[in-house]
Amino acid sequence: MSRCPITYEISESRYSGNGLNQLSRKLTDLNDIEYSAEEQRHEAAVRATKMSIQGVQPKLSAILNVQRSKLEIVDINGKYIIKPQHHIYPQLPENEDLTMKMASKCGINIPIHGMVYSKDGTLSYFIKRFDRLGKNSKLPLEDFAQLAEEKRETKYEYSVEKLIMIIENHCTFPQLEKSRFFKRFLFNFLSGNEDMHLKNYSLITQNDKIELSPAYDFLNTSIVLGKDIEESALTLKGKKKKFNRNILIDYLGLERLNLNTKVIKNILVDLSNAKSSWFELINISFLNQSLKDDYKELLEKRIDILKL
Repeated sequence: MSRCPITYEISESRYSGNGLNQLSRKLTDLNDIEYSAEEQRHEAAVRATKMSIQGVQPKLSAILNVQRSKLEIVDINGKYIIKPQHHIYPQLPENEDLTMKMASKCGINIPIHGMVYSKDGTLSYFIKRFDRLGKNSKLPLEDFAQLAEEKRETKYEYSVEKLIMIIENHCTFPQLEKSRFFKRFLFNFLSGNEDMHLKNYSLITQNDKIELSPAYDFLNTSIVLGKDIEESALTLKGKKKKFNRNILIDYLGLERLNLNTKVIKNILVDLSNAKSSWFELINISFLNQSLKDDYKELLEKRIDILKL
């Protein structure tokens, strides 16, 4: 018996039936990625100029070959993004997969994602691209750095207040998207994700609507980088850390996002109702025990700050 790295279910095989079905109902097994973690990092560096996905974490583009029961690395037209183990920071794939699962528990829209074994026995994180439709069809997608006319090098040099203006000026139903943003911001505070810079938010156009894209790049950076760090990649009320409930709820929610008290209350209820499932997910996750303990400790402190 083993725990499925896609669903966390206990399964007689390495992958549960539910996990394989998320990728394709035709899958009966999933073979290892044919590269080790080190080889994946090397491939990511070699292919970086050919691919549209870049960043601090090594990333690869992949397609699902159902006939061969495997995720195959490609240069173009990939439907999945693969992130291998980092050479410095421990267990980033396990961290990101867990945090994305936690986000789904409070109603945040996330893509199909999970982990897959590589040939060296390590786990790589995968996420299905939400901007791909057919073989060569794409949905219009712009990250907030593009919308703010900022460069990759200046993606941290912005404020939450100005980010809100992007939502107001571009979204079809800005008030709805502002409430979704508010939940995401609070969740990232709770889960210790202090790296939500401009490129980690995007707007997508679908069904004649411009709206926030499904969430991505959610992970607890605080337990990786250390405990005395910033709490937000972008300034809020002129600061990046030492947030309190007044700043997060009254200033951000009421004053800057202009959400009514009922909407804010419902979001806080969603977060509060998800608390027990978050701790359950951490306990059964693939993180080592030390990182599990650090994650739970930070989560408990942040929950106290928000008084959930």
